[in-house]
Amino acid sequence: MRGKNQHLQKDFFLYTASKAKCKTYINLREVTERFRLPPGEYVIIPTTFEAHQEGEFILRVFSEKRSTSEEAETSIGSDQIQPIVFVSDRARANKEIEHDGIQGEKKRKPKRKLLEPEEETEEEKQFRAIYQQIAGEDMQICANELKTIMKNVLAKHSEIKTEGFSLETCRSMIALMDTDGTGKLNLQEFKHLWRKIKEWQVIFRRYGKDKSCSISSFDMRNAVNDAGFHLNKQLYDIIAMRYADEHLNIDFDSYICCFVRLEGMFRAFNAFDKDGDGVIKLNVLEWLQLTMYS
Repeated sequence: MRGKNQHLQKDFFLYTASKAKCKTYINLREVTERFRLPPGEYVIIPTTFEAHQEGEFILRVFSEKRSTSEEAETSIGSDQIQPIVFVSDRARANKEIEHDGIQGEKKRKPKRKLLEPEEETEEEKQFRAIYQQIAGEDMQICANELKTIMKNVLAKHSEIKTEGFSLETCRSMIALMDTDGTGKLNLQEFKHLWRKIKEWQVIFRRYGKDKSCSISSFDMRNAVNDAGFHLNKQLYDIIAMRYADEHLNIDFDSYICCFVRLEGMFRAFNAFDKDGDGVIKLNVLEWLQLTMYS
């Protein structure tokens, strides 16, 4: 682990013996201990007698040479979030490519390969049937209709232990996938949303408790990291306060709502961060639009 700054997994504690710890671990107001250690890099982990309780501690270090320390998980970011490209967008892109091809002889542009239309899977064909039945002639769905469709789709997937998504979660899903600003989802947007949910569901099952009914706030750190989001301790604490129950467990509905919100906010930030320096400037209107419709 030398030189690394990251969240330590459970296996690290199972197979790595501690170099120093308190001789007695009891529920007292004050426990003091003094250690003398050889030079090296150490991870210091303060703990409380009961899990998930807050407490204060003082660490005093005496060293012969200059000593440095830092808090783990200080960087915030996400793996590259791919832009959402739907079939209609592919058709538009192909027109642009063809147009470039017409002008190519004059401009001598490199020839670009046409984008192939995506073929529907058997599962997507079933989605289309359910979608058409609920969406109606306009082939677009609002949050209430999305809730109904999700309930019907999830009923066909026994590996996902949930009664469906709440209306608030469905509104967040629409805000994430609504690329044309209509406040509704078309079929292509819905299929892309379902792919994201299936990806996140695989991660949920990896850490889920009680046959995938819930996930602990501790394991939520690993799940968030596996999904490509990198947060710090303060943000993990906020997620626990916002989405966990009184036992600090997060059910599937809250889990998906959290991931939808994370991806939506990172996507919006990246859109504003034109120069890629990690800093954006918003006026009050832009800030309210960003936070209210997410």
